[in-house]
Amino acid sequence: MERMLTDEQWGRIAPHLPPQKPRGRRRADDRQTLEGILWVLKTGSRWQDLPRGYGSKTRCHRRLKEWQEQGVWERLWHAFLSTLDQAGRLQGERAFMDAIFLPAKKGERR
Repeated sequence: MERMLTDEQWGRIAPHLPPQKPRGRRRADDRQTLEGILWVLKTGSRWQDLPRGYGSKTRCHRRLKEWQEQGVWERLWHAFLSTLDQAGRLQGERAFMDAIFLPAKKGERR
């Protein structure tokens, strides 16, 4: 299993993930699950092709959606932007917005 994250990166990410629920079955390892999510995103592979070392493909996919609904990805994005800004590594004058406009599937052309 290829590691996507260094220990330092994981140390910065872990505090922003939702805490373990106090009751019930213990949640599968967050780092292993995140590594699986990153593997799929990096390779562009299907969830079915996720190597076993990253855990269950169903769990990784479900956690991706749960974390999206809980705002985890946005919190991580803001935290990393804040870290870069504090280190003077953001160059706001060079930032830009980009958008792609495509007709919707089965949508009406205007």
